[in-house]
Amino acid sequence: MRLGHAVETLALWSLAGGLGALPWRAARAFGAGLGSAVGALGVRRRVARANLALAFPDRDPAWRERVLAEHYRELGRVAAEYAHLPRLARAPREDVFASFEGERYVHEARALGRGVVFVTGHIGNFEMGAAGMHRVMPLAIMAKPLSNPGVEAWVGRIRAGYGVELLAYRLGVRGAIRRLRSGGALALLADQDARRDGVFVPFFGRLASTAAGPAWLSLASRAPIVFCTCVRARDGRFEMRVQPPIVPQGDASDPEAVRSLTARHAALLEAAVRERPESWFWLHRRWKTSPPAPLSPPLSPPPLVPAPPPARSMSSLDQEA
Repeated sequence: MRLGHAVETLALWSLAGGLGALPWRAARAFGAGLGSAVGALGVRRRVARANLALAFPDRDPAWRERVLAEHYRELGRVAAEYAHLPRLARAPREDVFASFEGERYVHEARALGRGVVFVTGHIGNFEMGAAGMHRVMPLAIMAKPLSNPGVEAWVGRIRAGYGVELLAYRLGVRGAIRRLRSGGALALLADQDARRDGVFVPFFGRLASTAAGPAWLSLASRAPIVFCTCVRARDGRFEMRVQPPIVPQGDASDPEAVRSLTARHAALLEAAVRERPESWFWLHRRWKTSPPAPLSPPLSPPPLVPAPPPARSMSSLDQEA
């Protein structure tokens, strides 16, 4: 382990130990303050502002600044909750979740007997979402390892503490397909820039390189995709929302089938972000990779179609604007 990674890991252990000793509510409050401090230091603020302007061009700068300020606070809360995850995962559901909508959709998807591909994004506390969903249907998380092996091991122990299995990334496609075909479930995050390996689908009116893995696995195994989110409730607990299963249509060898299925779960994420914009991870350069230029110009211009009016956020922040 490099010296920098060792220092980072030791600092994490120290902070997590202190936060874990606090009551959940106090840890959230400390995290919110820490997040505000990070925001005041300007950490990736320029990237976040640019992303918000791209996603919500119809909203005034003051509204976007309020969203961003609350976003930093929420990032701090989520970070502070990591040390509490194993305990929260074992607590009675009503103590942790203010609402848990759409559980029946998990049972509908499971009843098909093909496994389930759970998809979400970096919105709210997605780790708590995995813990909550694991109690409905046992699942494994498939993700690339973190660059710091010490932090990766710590996160792995946290996940083991709430029972979720980590499917080693090195097992790749074979391990994932085998699990799904045996009726198991996988959970994947699919909302960060996938560079040239991704497929380009609309996201807030712009083409964004998006991981094709969830759609490909769904098509290859015939397992439905279930999109879900876990965001903060007003009282500090969580609101879990599960969407109806998306049954795959087409073949994994068909690029258009992969793109179409990817576009469907990306649209569900966009709707969730519009509703709760402060909950999504704006500090990542989501539109970093530009789509490839067409090989040749079209022979004739496409017909003009009026653009739909911009969707309005349903966040409580609207009431402050």
